[in-house]
Amino acid sequence: WDDPQAKIHPEDGLLALRKGLGLFANLRPVKIFPMLVNSTNLKPEVVKGVDLVVVRELTGGLYFGQPKKQWRTPEGRQAVDTLAYSEVEIERILRVGFEVARSRRKKLTSVDKANVLQSSRLWRQIAIEISTDYPDIELQHMLVDACAMRFIQRPAELDVLVTENMFGDILTDEASMLAGSMGMLPSASLAGIPRGRTFGMYEPIHGSAPSRAGQNLANPIATILSVAMMLRYSFDLEAEAQTVENAVLHTLEQGYRTYDIMSEGRIRMGTNEMGDLIAQKMRS
Repeated sequence: WDDPQAKIHPEDGLLALRKGLGLFANLRPVKIFPMLVNSTNLKPEVVKGVDLVVVRELTGGLYFGQPKKQWRTPEGRQAVDTLAYSEVEIERILRVGFEVARSRRKKLTSVDKANVLQSSRLWRQIAIEISTDYPDIELQHMLVDACAMRFIQRPAELDVLVTENMFGDILTDEASMLAGSMGMLPSASLAGIPRGRTFGMYEPIHGSAPSRAGQNLANPIATILSVAMMLRYSFDLEAEAQTVENAVLHTLEQGYRTYDIMSEGRIRMGTNEMGDLIAQKMRS
Protein backbone atom coordinates (compact mmCIF):
# COMPACT_ATOMS: atom_id res chain seq x y z
CA TRP A 1 0.00 0.00 0.00
CA ASP A 2 2.92 2.39 0.61
CA ASP A 3 5.14 1.35 -2.33
CA PRO A 4 5.69 4.42 -4.56
CA GLN A 5 6.18 2.09 -7.56
CA ALA A 6 2.83 0.34 -7.12
CA LYS A 7 0.40 0.73 -10.02
CA ILE A 8 -2.57 1.34 -7.72
CA HIS A 9 -2.52 3.38 -4.51
CA PRO A 10 -5.22 3.95 -1.87
CA GLU A 11 -4.86 7.68 -2.56
CA ASP A 12 -6.07 7.16 -6.13
CA GLY A 13 -9.47 6.07 -4.87
CA LEU A 14 -9.69 9.00 -2.46
CA LEU A 15 -8.76 11.54 -5.14
CA ALA A 16 -11.37 10.09 -7.50
CA LEU A 17 -13.99 10.21 -4.75
CA ARG A 18 -13.30 13.88 -4.04
CA LYS A 19 -13.36 14.79 -7.72
CA GLY A 20 -16.44 12.73 -8.51
CA LEU A 21 -18.47 14.19 -5.65
CA GLY A 22 -17.32 17.75 -6.29
CA LEU A 23 -15.70 18.06 -2.86
CA PHE A 24 -13.43 20.98 -3.70
CA ALA A 25 -13.13 22.64 -0.28
CA ASN A 26 -11.22 21.01 2.56
CA LEU A 27 -11.55 22.58 6.02
CA ARG A 28 -8.95 21.54 8.59
CA PRO A 29 -9.30 23.25 11.97
CA VAL A 30 -6.30 23.30 14.29
CA LYS A 31 -7.31 24.19 17.83
CA ILE A 32 -5.07 23.53 20.79
CA PHE A 33 -6.71 22.11 23.88
CA PRO A 34 -5.24 24.01 26.87
CA MET A 35 -4.40 20.80 28.71
CA LEU A 36 -2.29 19.56 25.78
CA VAL A 37 0.10 22.51 25.41
CA ASN A 38 2.85 20.39 26.95
CA SER A 39 2.18 17.46 24.58
CA THR A 40 3.66 19.11 21.50
CA ASN A 41 7.28 19.36 20.38
CA LEU A 42 7.09 23.16 20.55
CA LYS A 43 7.30 25.42 23.57
CA PRO A 44 3.97 25.83 25.39
CA GLU A 45 4.09 29.59 24.99
CA VAL A 46 4.27 29.14 21.19
CA VAL A 47 1.22 26.89 20.82
CA LYS A 48 -0.93 28.40 23.57
CA GLY A 49 -4.07 29.94 22.11
CA VAL A 50 -3.68 28.48 18.62
CA ASP A 51 -7.08 28.38 16.91
CA LEU A 52 -6.85 28.41 13.12
CA VAL A 53 -8.49 26.85 10.08
CA VAL A 54 -6.76 25.84 6.86
CA VAL A 55 -9.03 25.96 3.80
CA ARG A 56 -7.41 23.76 1.16
CA GLU A 57 -8.40 23.47 -2.50
CA LEU A 58 -9.00 19.79 -3.04
CA THR A 59 -9.73 18.89 -6.66
CA GLY A 60 -7.15 20.79 -8.71
CA GLY A 61 -3.44 21.48 -8.83
CA LEU A 62 -0.59 19.00 -9.10
CA TYR A 63 -2.59 16.03 -7.86
CA PHE A 64 -4.98 16.24 -10.82
CA GLY A 65 -3.16 18.15 -13.57
CA GLN A 66 -2.34 16.49 -16.89
CA PRO A 67 0.02 15.38 -18.30
CA LYS A 68 1.25 13.27 -15.42
CA LYS A 69 3.65 10.53 -16.41
CA GLN A 70 7.09 8.93 -16.36
CA TRP A 71 9.05 7.90 -19.44
CA ARG A 72 12.49 6.86 -20.62
CA THR A 73 14.76 8.75 -22.98
CA PRO A 74 18.27 8.02 -24.26
CA GLU A 75 19.50 10.41 -21.56
CA GLY A 76 17.64 8.58 -18.78
CA ARG A 77 14.28 8.56 -17.01
CA GLN A 78 12.10 11.64 -16.86
CA ALA A 79 8.83 12.56 -15.18
CA VAL A 80 6.31 15.36 -15.37
CA ASP A 81 3.45 16.59 -13.20
CA THR A 82 1.28 19.53 -14.17
CA LEU A 83 0.21 22.33 -11.85
CA ALA A 84 -2.86 23.95 -13.41
CA TYR A 85 -5.71 26.02 -11.99
CA SER A 86 -8.63 27.77 -13.65
CA GLU A 87 -10.12 31.06 -12.55
CA VAL A 88 -13.32 29.27 -11.52
CA GLU A 89 -11.43 26.80 -9.31
CA ILE A 90 -9.45 29.55 -7.62
CA GLU A 91 -12.36 31.92 -7.07
CA ARG A 92 -14.67 29.35 -5.49
CA ILE A 93 -12.10 28.18 -2.93
CA LEU A 94 -11.12 31.76 -2.11
CA ARG A 95 -14.77 32.60 -1.45
CA VAL A 96 -14.96 29.67 0.96
CA GLY A 97 -11.93 31.11 2.73
CA PHE A 98 -13.49 34.57 2.96
CA GLU A 99 -16.79 33.18 4.27
CA VAL A 100 -15.06 31.06 6.92
CA ALA A 101 -13.00 34.10 7.98
CA ARG A 102 -16.20 36.15 8.23
CA SER A 103 -17.55 33.66 10.79
CA ARG A 104 -14.37 33.88 12.89
CA ARG A 105 -11.87 36.69 13.57
CA LYS A 106 -12.18 38.18 10.08
CA LYS A 107 -8.54 37.60 9.10
CA LEU A 108 -7.71 35.66 5.94
CA THR A 109 -4.21 34.64 4.88
CA SER A 110 -3.90 33.58 1.24
CA VAL A 111 -0.91 31.26 0.89
CA ASP A 112 0.83 30.95 -2.47
CA LYS A 113 4.21 30.92 -4.22
CA ALA A 114 3.62 33.99 -6.37
CA ASN A 115 7.32 34.84 -6.57
CA VAL A 116 7.89 31.73 -8.73
CA LEU A 117 4.69 30.07 -9.99
CA GLN A 118 2.32 31.45 -12.62
CA SER A 119 -0.59 29.59 -11.03
CA SER A 120 0.16 31.35 -7.75
CA ARG A 121 0.33 34.73 -9.47
CA LEU A 122 -3.15 34.14 -10.88
CA TRP A 123 -4.26 32.98 -7.43
CA ARG A 124 -3.05 36.20 -5.84
CA GLN A 125 -4.61 38.38 -8.54
CA ILE A 126 -8.01 36.76 -8.06
CA ALA A 127 -7.73 37.01 -4.26
CA ILE A 128 -7.17 40.75 -4.57
CA GLU A 129 -10.04 41.14 -7.02
CA ILE A 130 -12.70 39.36 -4.99
CA SER A 131 -11.53 40.87 -1.69
CA THR A 132 -13.58 43.93 -2.67
CA ASP A 133 -16.68 41.79 -2.02
CA TYR A 134 -15.49 41.30 1.57
CA PRO A 135 -14.51 44.74 2.91
CA ASP A 136 -14.90 43.48 6.49
CA ILE A 137 -12.16 40.83 6.03
CA GLU A 138 -8.47 41.65 6.51
CA LEU A 139 -6.64 39.91 3.64
CA GLN A 140 -2.91 39.24 3.69
CA HIS A 141 -0.75 37.27 1.27
CA MET A 142 1.99 34.92 2.44
CA LEU A 143 4.45 32.77 0.53
CA VAL A 144 4.14 29.11 1.43
CA ASP A 145 7.69 28.84 2.80
CA ALA A 146 7.09 31.84 5.06
CA CYS A 147 3.84 30.25 6.19
CA ALA A 148 5.65 27.04 7.13
CA MET A 149 7.94 29.12 9.34
CA ARG A 150 5.03 31.07 10.84
CA PHE A 151 3.44 27.80 11.97
CA ILE A 152 6.51 27.17 14.10
CA GLN A 153 7.26 30.73 15.19
CA ARG A 154 3.93 32.49 15.85
CA PRO A 155 1.00 30.24 14.93
CA ALA A 156 -1.44 31.94 17.32
CA GLU A 157 -1.42 35.02 15.06
CA LEU A 158 -3.13 33.07 12.27
CA ASP A 159 -6.89 32.80 11.85
CA VAL A 160 -8.02 31.38 8.48
CA LEU A 161 -5.60 30.32 5.74
CA VAL A 162 -6.63 29.47 2.18
CA THR A 163 -4.29 27.72 -0.21
CA GLU A 164 -3.95 25.34 -3.14
CA ASN A 165 -4.02 21.57 -2.96
CA MET A 166 -0.42 20.47 -2.38
CA PHE A 167 0.51 23.44 -0.20
CA GLY A 168 -2.50 22.72 2.01
CA ASP A 169 -1.67 19.03 2.22
CA ILE A 170 1.84 19.74 3.49
CA LEU A 171 0.97 22.65 5.78
CA THR A 172 -1.82 20.83 7.59
CA ASP A 173 0.43 17.87 8.35
CA GLU A 174 2.91 20.35 9.82
CA ALA A 175 0.10 22.03 11.76
CA SER A 176 -0.84 18.71 13.34
CA MET A 177 2.31 18.96 15.43
CA LEU A 178 0.91 22.10 17.03
CA ALA A 179 -1.90 19.96 18.42
CA GLY A 180 0.47 17.26 19.62
CA SER A 181 -0.65 14.55 17.22
CA MET A 182 -2.37 13.95 13.89
CA GLY A 183 -4.82 11.94 15.96
CA MET A 184 -6.34 15.20 17.23
CA LEU A 185 -7.29 16.88 13.96
CA PRO A 186 -10.55 16.41 12.01
CA SER A 187 -11.40 17.59 8.52
CA ALA A 188 -14.36 18.32 6.28
CA SER A 189 -14.35 18.01 2.49
CA LEU A 190 -17.23 20.12 1.19
CA ALA A 191 -19.00 20.77 -2.09
CA GLY A 192 -19.67 24.42 -1.27
CA ILE A 193 -19.53 27.19 1.29
CA PRO A 194 -20.20 25.76 4.80
CA ARG A 195 -23.65 27.03 5.70
CA GLY A 196 -25.26 24.23 7.67
CA ARG A 197 -26.64 22.01 4.91
CA THR A 198 -23.57 21.54 2.74
CA PHE A 199 -22.86 18.17 1.13
CA GLY A 200 -19.58 16.80 2.39
CA MET A 201 -17.32 13.96 3.44
CA TYR A 202 -15.71 13.90 6.88
CA GLU A 203 -12.54 12.19 8.05
CA PRO A 204 -9.51 12.70 10.29
CA ILE A 205 -6.47 14.18 8.59
CA HIS A 206 -4.37 11.10 9.40
CA GLY A 207 -4.22 7.89 7.41
CA SER A 208 -5.37 4.43 8.40
CA ALA A 209 -2.23 3.69 10.48
CA PRO A 210 -1.96 0.01 9.43
CA SER A 211 1.05 -0.41 11.73
CA ARG A 212 -1.33 0.16 14.66
CA ALA A 213 -4.05 -2.19 13.45
CA GLY A 214 -5.42 -4.57 16.07
CA GLN A 215 -3.39 -3.07 18.92
CA ASN A 216 -6.07 -0.82 20.48
CA LEU A 217 -3.65 2.12 20.27
CA ALA A 218 -4.93 4.60 17.69
CA ASN A 219 -6.30 7.92 18.90
CA PRO A 220 -10.02 8.14 17.95
CA ILE A 221 -10.42 11.83 18.81
CA ALA A 222 -9.87 13.18 15.29
CA THR A 223 -12.53 10.81 13.97
CA ILE A 224 -14.94 11.83 16.73
CA LEU A 225 -14.33 15.52 16.07
CA SER A 226 -14.97 14.86 12.37
CA VAL A 227 -18.46 13.72 13.38
CA ALA A 228 -18.93 17.07 15.12
CA MET A 229 -17.98 18.85 11.89
CA MET A 230 -20.49 16.72 9.98
CA LEU A 231 -23.26 17.62 12.41
CA ARG A 232 -22.40 21.32 12.06
CA TYR A 233 -21.84 21.67 8.32
CA SER A 234 -24.07 19.02 6.72
CA PHE A 235 -26.93 18.61 9.21
CA ASP A 236 -27.09 22.13 10.68
CA LEU A 237 -27.02 20.67 14.21
CA GLU A 238 -24.83 23.17 16.05
CA ALA A 239 -25.93 22.16 19.56
CA GLU A 240 -25.22 18.50 18.87
CA ALA A 241 -21.82 19.36 17.37
CA GLN A 242 -20.92 21.29 20.51
CA THR A 243 -22.04 18.33 22.64
CA VAL A 244 -19.51 16.11 20.88
CA GLU A 245 -16.74 18.70 21.19
CA ASN A 246 -17.47 19.34 24.86
CA ALA A 247 -17.38 15.59 25.56
CA VAL A 248 -13.87 15.43 24.09
CA LEU A 249 -12.83 18.50 26.09
CA HIS A 250 -14.15 17.13 29.40
CA THR A 251 -12.50 13.74 28.83
CA LEU A 252 -9.14 15.41 28.27
CA GLU A 253 -9.66 17.69 31.26
CA GLN A 254 -9.97 14.60 33.45
CA GLY A 255 -6.52 13.46 32.36
CA TYR A 256 -7.34 10.64 29.95
CA ARG A 257 -4.90 10.21 27.08
CA THR A 258 -4.07 7.85 24.23
CA TYR A 259 -0.42 6.91 23.69
CA ASP A 260 0.31 9.70 21.20
CA ILE A 261 -0.66 12.54 23.58
CA MET A 262 0.39 10.82 26.79
CA SER A 263 2.32 12.78 29.40
CA GLU A 264 3.49 12.16 32.94
CA GLY A 265 0.74 11.93 35.52
CA ARG A 266 -2.04 11.24 33.00
CA ILE A 267 -4.16 8.13 32.51
CA ARG A 268 -3.33 6.12 29.41
CA MET A 269 -6.27 4.66 27.51
CA GLY A 270 -6.66 2.52 24.41
CA THR A 271 -8.76 3.32 21.37
CA ASN A 272 -11.84 1.51 22.67
CA GLU A 273 -11.63 2.94 26.17
CA MET A 274 -11.16 6.51 24.97
CA GLY A 275 -14.10 6.20 22.59
CA ASP A 276 -16.31 4.74 25.33
CA LEU A 277 -15.38 7.53 27.75
CA ILE A 278 -16.24 10.24 25.25
CA ALA A 279 -19.52 8.51 24.40
CA GLN A 280 -20.41 8.42 28.11
CA LYS A 281 -19.73 12.15 28.38
CA MET A 282 -22.08 12.81 25.47
CA ARG A 283 -24.86 10.85 27.13
CA SER A 284 -24.45 12.45 30.55
